[in-house]
Amino acid sequence: MTDEIIEVNCPTCGKTVPWCEESPYRPFCSKRCQIIDLGDWAAEKNAIPAQTADFANDPEIDSEWTK
Repeated sequence: MTDEIIEVNCPTCGKTVPWCEESPYRPFCSKRCQIIDLGDWAAEKNAIPAQTADFANDPEIDSEWTK
């Protein structure tokens, strides 16, 4: 095993962050950047692309929920 420390860029601000135990918010550089990212997900600014689930358009399943 090597002692080389991997560095990543903070997804929020782009600052270089060492990927090690001394970086508790990794991949973020700070708690602030971590909270900003969480807020973006909560505000639906970030999303994982996906097609609509098949069951979303199934009228039989839809009627089961309305019973």
